[in-house]
Amino acid sequence: MHVVIVGAGINGLVAANYLRRSGCRVTMIERAARVGGACVSATAEIDGVRQDYAHGASVLGLMQKFVFEETGLAARLQTFAPTHPKLIHFPGYDEPIWIWREPERLDREFEGIFGERGDAVAFRADEARVVDFLQRGYREARPPTMADAEAALGAQLTRRWITGSARDLLEHYFTSEGARVYMAMTVTESGPVALSEPYSAFIVPMMDSGSVFGSYYGFVRGGIWQIPIELDRINRELDVDVHLHCPVTEIDTRARQVFFEENGKVTRIGYDHLVMATDTVTAARLAGTPELARRTAEQRLLGSAGKVTMMFRQPVRWKHGSAQPDSDTAFRFLFSEISLSGFEAAAADVTQGTIYHPGYAQIYCEGAAMRQLGLREPFDRLSVFFNFLALDRPGAEWPQVEAQVRQAVLNLIANPQDCVWTRLLTPRDLQETFLFPGGNLDHTMLVAGQTYFDRGYSSDPETMFYRLGGEDRVHVCGAGTYPCGSVAGTPGYMCAKQLLRTSS
Repeated sequence: MHVVIVGAGINGLVAANYLRRSGCRVTMIERAARVGGACVSATAEIDGVRQDYAHGASVLGLMQKFVFEETGLAARLQTFAPTHPKLIHFPGYDEPIWIWREPERLDREFEGIFGERGDAVAFRADEARVVDFLQRGYREARPPTMADAEAALGAQLTRRWITGSARDLLEHYFTSEGARVYMAMTVTESGPVALSEPYSAFIVPMMDSGSVFGSYYGFVRGGIWQIPIELDRINRELDVDVHLHCPVTEIDTRARQVFFEENGKVTRIGYDHLVMATDTVTAARLAGTPELARRTAEQRLLGSAGKVTMMFRQPVRWKHGSAQPDSDTAFRFLFSEISLSGFEAAAADVTQGTIYHPGYAQIYCEGAAMRQLGLREPFDRLSVFFNFLALDRPGAEWPQVEAQVRQAVLNLIANPQDCVWTRLLTPRDLQETFLFPGGNLDHTMLVAGQTYFDRGYSSDPETMFYRLGGEDRVHVCGAGTYPCGSVAGTPGYMCAKQLLRTSS
């Protein structure tokens, strides 16, 4: 069986791996000159010295451990996840809040800092049940239905964690504004989702459903972009046929042919099955019906996440930390709002004409993580993801935003003079560089009308969830498909398994 895959991002690469190891003949076609999609590197040159850094995605979190192992990646890549508690900075507090992994210690921290009277232990326990339900669905390559959720979780947890709003979810478990705001961060991580929207609660467990690091996030030696590079090597060793720098010009689903440009000429190739491992808007435009293309283009995909990469001549020395050996690798979060209503208003600002609202920033200490992995680089580097930023312009046109984020981070650092280079990446850059509709890197605006069970693109989602429209031999598994984007590969795995089941 010949399967043609359009798109060599993480989902296309994972799908190719599983299909080829199952005996299919696999051809991949990618418009860019390299694999990786939005998981690629860029290079800064500082005083003649070159330093690679993550251009799009930066950390590994949502991939499933079985995918990491079964594709062969685990045997070839070194990884590291900080065990140090996350450090959270709120306005008005001199010291950071420690986010302990142990729920009992987190309860005590919240109580001591915020006067919290809620129950982080119950929150984590219930979330773990939902995450387990999602992960079993990933393994079985079965997107969940409401009936599945209620059978596994019961009506109450389903209502609270899946169909309910994030605000109701957080107000059920926590009494303090500080605890609620920290937990609300996940909901707005990629797009300006209102915390009161139905189904917004579901984003919380979904974003914690990766299993390589047990629902936490970590790093890959050399950079996150080593994942698609290494998986491409593995796939080529398996005789996957890869065509890079070949934009697809037309797809004839009746004749089962894909037309693409290669070396200045139009080439066509036939298929038994076609997998569109692209964003869903592109998939519907090239291989769907006009109605599907129209409906897909109208989905809410607005991104509001910006990113500033920072380079330092010397290792960053944080003003706050601990004596633990991985203290300098701890994830740090910087908030400008301490109330849930203020946080929600900040998310809404960028949809109403505001260029930038500080909101919060997530600081990933990539250089320190590389040192933990035994890699010494010319410069220490930080990746700073932040909300809330409008789609209007590329980063080069917003130096004031870059300066504001840079200064907010440098205020936490004891050696700010060692910062020698920064670069801002905006939702507009994501849209123009990676072709993401609305500039949304993760595609996680899973709210009423487009949550997991009604965001599918199939005419028969109950049995063929990853089918594109009504075409039995055309499938879709790129950014925007369940469970979400990011460096995960889960949609690629689930799509490949579904294809193999239904074609056997």
